[in-house]
Amino acid sequence: MNRVTYYWNESSLRHDTGRHVECIARAERLHPDKMKAHVPGIEVRPIVRHDAAQWILRVHEAEHHQFVQEAYARGYRRLDESDTIISEGSYEAALMAVDAALTAADEVMSGECQAAFCAMRPPGHHALPFMSMGFCLFANAAILARYLQEKHGVRRIAIVDWDVHHGNGTQNVFWEDPDVFFVSLHQHPLWPGSGLEWEKGEGAGEGATLNLIFPPGAEESVYLSRFEHEVVPAVRNHGPEFLIISAGFDSHFRDVLGNLKLTEEGYIQLTHMLRRVAEEICGGRIVSLLEGGYNLSALESSVAAHLSALSV
Repeated sequence: MNRVTYYWNESSLRHDTGRHVECIARAERLHPDKMKAHVPGIEVRPIVRHDAAQWILRVHEAEHHQFVQEAYARGYRRLDESDTIISEGSYEAALMAVDAALTAADEVMSGECQAAFCAMRPPGHHALPFMSMGFCLFANAAILARYLQEKHGVRRIAIVDWDVHHGNGTQNVFWEDPDVFFVSLHQHPLWPGSGLEWEKGEGAGEGATLNLIFPPGAEESVYLSRFEHEVVPAVRNHGPEFLIISAGFDSHFRDVLGNLKLTEEGYIQLTHMLRRVAEEICGGRIVSLLEGGYNLSALESSVAAHLSALSV
């Protein structure tokens, strides 16, 4: 069994969004005790503080970071005009989510573990360099990629995003970057409306973005086939030194925000395919970050399935 580390912190419980789909109960369902009962082989590890703000500023504009840091004290309860809700504990939770990703990267790079999963909230893949959106305060996966490049000297990275919604924030950060290959598989039409298949990057980054769209009701067999025949060869062709997964579980057939048909077995197959690529190309190095997933029981069982597949 490969050693897989798991990162969770009580700060996620203090990001209080009230009666909202991206809620405290998501973190409660992913408590380490619950996950260890499902997947005994995982190792729960503490999160090391990394002065997360300095790494946030590698991706986000200083004005945006300051706005998020001060928003609650200034009376804001939303960071956008939609439903990116915050509470007194939200900024600290967002910092800890970044710290978890960076801790996971350190331990994977050092060989302490081969793969890691960060069960943290708020999620990150919709956050743009200049604004929060879609429940996301900071772009966790993008910040992790920049940390790997600057701290660990990892140049070529692949980010695979299987959330039901397009990872528009991550795409924006790396739109002109040839070294970070970004793949998003998502339902369309669906919020935020971006991620059409002609969106492939620009300039030096042209061809380093791959968007695969699925209509509402798309069957799991279709999704898995396209993943195997389009995503896997594209990631392999990029030749990453490290693989990041933006692991949203709202493509599950029971989720309340999407209309795709994935099952726990589907997430196992997706994970196995990426593990094989990682083992072939980058020494098995994977960090997976929680994004969406809003049916609580499906979230718990899908994360457990993902962890079990990372562990074998």
